[in-house]
Amino acid sequence: MIVVGSIVIRVENLERQKAFWTAALDYVVRVPHDDDFALLHARDGRGPNVSLNVMPSGRTLPPRIHLDLYAEDQTAEIARLSGLGAREVQWDGRPADADYVIMEDPEGNRFCVIDAAGWSGFTR
Repeated sequence: MIVVGSIVIRVENLERQKAFWTAALDYVVRVPHDDDFALLHARDGRGPNVSLNVMPSGRTLPPRIHLDLYAEDQTAEIARLSGLGAREVQWDGRPADADYVIMEDPEGNRFCVIDAAGWSGFTR
């Protein structure tokens, strides 16, 4: 058997990205951590780890991989994430009835906030 243990995000400023992603996901940093790597995990132990790795990395658009974050209240989560430093990304190809909003973290790593209100499979 194999499971996803951690999703790794390349970052430039580890402290800033730790602050953003721990607040965004309500995760905590595993202690100890290195100056160039930190593993974040859910407070309740549910969900995959997210690791932040300081590594120069060219930006590719669209990104080859991104996170989909499911939200029971998409509007509130977008406002909260914006307050933490995320930005909404406009895309002409987004359908008018899309259930997602594209955002990026303070360093430009993209993710989507999915409207999961009413989804029978939504679990927290």
